[in-house]
Amino acid sequence: MPLEKEFKFYLDNQQTLVAQYKGKFVVIRDCQVIGVYDDEVEAVMETSKKFELGTFLVQKVEPGTESYTQTFHSRVAFA
Repeated sequence: MPLEKEFKFYLDNQQTLVAQYKGKFVVIRDCQVIGVYDDEVEAVMETSKKFELGTFLVQKVEPGTESYTQTFHSRVAFA
């Protein structure tokens, strides 16, 4: 699974990262934070100047699971 070790690093260090970077977007590569940004697009654009897309994780730093759990809603009705 791509970026599994980077995501695990985020989960293992989430409390510390929240204390330092709450509300920011961190860039994680090779199990270390290599950048901190206010905006997700800026994080991707700036980091992709140095590293190939798919080789780093951009993660919003928030407590709990909300920052990495997504819920999708559909307007499809069931009969």
